[in-house]
Amino acid sequence: MTSFVRRMVGAAKLDAATYEEVEADKGATLQALGVVLLSATAIMIGDFHDGDLDLIAKFLGGIIGWMIWVFFIWFAGVKLLPEAETRSNIGELVRTTGFAASPGLVRVLGVLPGVGWLVVIVAWLWTLAAMVLAVRQALDYKSTVRAVVVSVIGFGGQLFVIYLEWLILRALMAA
Repeated sequence: MTSFVRRMVGAAKLDAATYEEVEADKGATLQALGVVLLSATAIMIGDFHDGDLDLIAKFLGGIIGWMIWVFFIWFAGVKLLPEAETRSNIGELVRTTGFAASPGLVRVLGVLPGVGWLVVIVAWLWTLAAMVLAVRQALDYKSTVRAVVVSVIGFGGQLFVIYLEWLILRALMAA
């Protein structure tokens, strides 16, 4: 348990050595998925408003959103924009990006009146920074700029998929 918490703290502190450690440790995959589940729970709680009936959807959205983001990162980072040293697999990306969700735990504070929205924005930006570092380490990039581009492409892909889901649901509800 202590290595799990230590790794989450290291990931949140944007410690590159922590990302290298979890990238290399195949046993850290379940821990990384645990971080994603905790982060999704924090999203569900932090985004709660009186009368919300979609708590499960928020929880699942946090998990599925991360999965889609990782897929697009893998595709862009390994297939479209690899560097000569890029050697990675989906397991390494799952471990590093899973721990990059660590800052998302502060989203639980999104329920605070008056400042909750600010906490959510800070947590989102912090998670984005952690994701860039996770991508740089997992894909063995020398360039942080390339990691930023790949992370943004991944995020854009995630938003596109969410938009398509929204269009489909809207069409189904109208029918």
